[in-house]
Amino acid sequence: MLRIAVMVSGGGTNLQALIDAQGRGEIPHGEIVCVVSNKQGAGALDRAAKAGIPSFVCRKADYPDTDARDDALLEFFRQNKVDVVVLAGYLAILTEKVIRQYPNRIINIHPSLIPSFCGMGFYGLRVHEAALAAGVKVTGATVHFVNEVADGGAIIAQKPVMVADDDTPESLQLRVMEQAEWQLLPYVTEQLCAGNIEVIDGKAYIRDERKGI
Repeated sequence: MLRIAVMVSGGGTNLQALIDAQGRGEIPHGEIVCVVSNKQGAGALDRAAKAGIPSFVCRKADYPDTDARDDALLEFFRQNKVDVVVLAGYLAILTEKVIRQYPNRIINIHPSLIPSFCGMGFYGLRVHEAALAAGVKVTGATVHFVNEVADGGAIIAQKPVMVADDDTPESLQLRVMEQAEWQLLPYVTEQLCAGNIEVIDGKAYIRDERKGI
């Protein structure tokens, strides 16, 4: 069983989806052992506390430089014997120093079908505002490996969601969470922990499934 760290900046709905999935026995090869946030007072920290999961607030302002912050984060991971890192609404870019310690063991959930509406500046409601402004009929969510480029790592799995004619950014955000994010992230987390994901020529595949979910 691999030990999972979840990194979150906000309310933690994807964290809750992971906690709930774990409670239902849907992540048998992994265990959430800690939560990290870069925001003091983030709702995700309350969810972690309620679930009895230790947490750590790692804010840029609390350290003299990026190296010191990275060292503190990596030390927390070492203390908790972390094997896999899941970014579940973490609104900061991990440095090469951190990524290098967990090659192909850090995944992120993004609320669009990458390569659409992704990269620097695309997060939260901004993603759904952009989708509606573009007039797309289908959006969704993507889970991908993390590299030094924002939303640039190998795509592991995607799940589409239809866009309604009367959608607002808020209604679309909720539907994408309910129909895609909260299903896709626990699923891919389990596949990663079970050793079922392989990277071939820079592309990620879920073994024996090749099409993801």
